[in-house]
Order: sequence, then C-alpha cells, then structure tokens
Amino acid sequence: MNLVALLTSRDFLVAVLAAISAAAVVFTFGSQFVGKAEMKSRIKRVALERERMRAEEMARLRGGGGDNRSGTIRRVQSRDYMRNVVDRFSLQKLLADEGTVDALARAGYRGQGPLTTYLFLRFVTPFVLFTLALLYLSFTVLADRPLYLNVLYALFIGLVGAYLPTLLLKNKIIKRQQSIRKSWPDCLDLMLLCVEAGMSVEHAFKRVAKEIGMQSAELAEELTLTTAELSFLEDRTKAYENLGKRTGLDGVRAVMTALIQADKQGTSVGQALRVMAEEGREQRMMEAEKKAAALPPKLTVPLILFFLPVLFIIIISPAMIKVFSQNVNLGL
Repeated sequence: MNLVALLTSRDFLVAVLAAISAAAVVFTFGSQFVGKAEMKSRIKRVALERERMRAEEMARLRGGGGDNRSGTIRRVQSRDYMRNVVDRFSLQKLLADEGTVDALARAGYRGQGPLTTYLFLRFVTPFVLFTLALLYLSFTVLADRPLYLNVLYALFIGLVGAYLPTLLLKNKIIKRQQSIRKSWPDCLDLMLLCVEAGMSVEHAFKRVAKEIGMQSAELAEELTLTTAELSFLEDRTKAYENLGKRTGLDGVRAVMTALIQADKQGTSVGQALRVMAEEGREQRMMEAEKKAAALPPKLTVPLILFFLPVLFIIIISPAMIKVFSQNVNLGL
C-alpha cells in the first residue's frame, strides 16, 4: 500500500501541481511558436487538397474516373490497423452517417483517413478507459473494496469514454466556427473592396485568403479550397454551397446564397456583397451589445460572494477593533 500512501501524500501532490504549473507556463510561451508551424501545415494541407481536386477533375474530364491516386497526390491516410478494425467490424455502417462526414469537414478533417481514425477511436476508447480505470481502482484508490464495485465504476467510466471522441470533435467544431465567425465580417469587407476594384470573384477569394490568414487560418483555408473549387468545378453554385456546408454557419450560408442568386440572375455581385457586409457588421454589433447587456446579471453572484463580504469587513473592522480594544461592557 506504499503506492497509495505516495499518491495521497502532501509532497507528491505539491510536486504534481508544480509540474502542471511549469508545463502550463511552457505551453503559454511556446504556443506562439507552434502557431507559425500550424499555419505552415495548414497551407501545405490546402495545397495538397488543391492538387487532389485538380487530379480528380482532370481524370473525370478524360473519362478515367474520379479516383485517380497518382504518385504526386499525397492523401492523408489512416494506419493499416485502424482501417482493418473498421472494416472487420463494419464500423462505418454502425457508427457513421451523413452527418459524421459533415461534422468532420466542419472540424477541418476531410477525406477517408480522418473518418477511419474517428470511427476507430470511438470503438477503442471505451475498452481502453475501462481497462485503465479497472486497474487503477483495483490497485490504488479502491483496493479494499469488492471487485464488482470496481468493475461497476470502471464500466461507467468506459461508457463515458464512448462519447469522448464526439465531445472532442464538437469542441473542435466550436473553436473553428468561432474563429471563422469572428473574421467573417472583415472578410466580407475585403471581398467587397476587391470586387469593386475590378477583380473577379475567384481572384477576390484568392486575395482575401492571403490577407485573412494572419487573423484566421481556418477561414483562409476554407477560402482557398473554395478558390480551387471555383476553378475546377463546372457548376460555380456547387463551390458556394460547399463553403457554406463546410463552415456550418448561417452567416456564411446567407452570403453564399446571395452570390448564387447574383450569379444566376446576373445582378451585381458587389451590391450583394455590400448588403451582406452591412448585415454582418450589424450582426456583430448586436452580438457585442448582447454580451454587454448580459454582463450585469453575470456579475451579481461574484459581487455577492466576493465583493460585499470584503466591503463589510473593511467598514465594520475599525469599529470592532475599537470596541474590543477599549473593553466595552456589552451587558453580557
């Protein structure tokens, strides 16, 4: 039982907390260097995706099918053992649907490789967490408890682990959509300037993708893919619909719908972008006002719990000190 005493000792807990604090400091100062490497990797992935789309479109036009995998096209593939497990247990039919592929695309994961990895993790994570929890509970924390209780607790942890990949995917989607939503009004303003300067829509998307990359790498990636689709797809409306589908944001879908209508009816693209840019700025202002209006109710609980007690102590303390220092008889 020395292990249990070690895990519950004060020195061990202090050492663990100190290690966590040091890791947090290192991560905080090192994240700025990681961001540059992540930006380069995103640009590289977008270039590879563009080459893949170019090869598939050329193969389709030549009549050779759309599944051209030449040596110059580098696909992001999952590992062989993951693919074997997914195929053996038919996990794609069991755990995946049309919404799964769309969710992975909204999180920035495209292709069969990320789908296979996601299905493999959903299948393996419950068993791994169940085994680790059972071993940990049986030999450390609950070593003196009956085995069936440890199995019950470990089973609960395993069931929670079944939803862990889904929660991580939703978290990734939320963060990605927040980055795109924050930069989208500025993106519309830049696109409006480019279109009114005489650029075509394709060149406007390409130029804005370069300019917006420092503010939102996710939005720059989506705009670059849209530029590639506008160049290779026969139907331009499909490229616009794909952008709205990949982002999953109502504001982006509204702009893409306006561009599709302008393209079909032959109206001014600049006028459509101007209207949508104004609506985007108004929407951002409304969100800021909404957050400002919600601030006083959120401050009520911290005010009661933290500010008022301190204020009462500061006001009453001098009188209490004076009373007790003079030994005033209170009639008790």
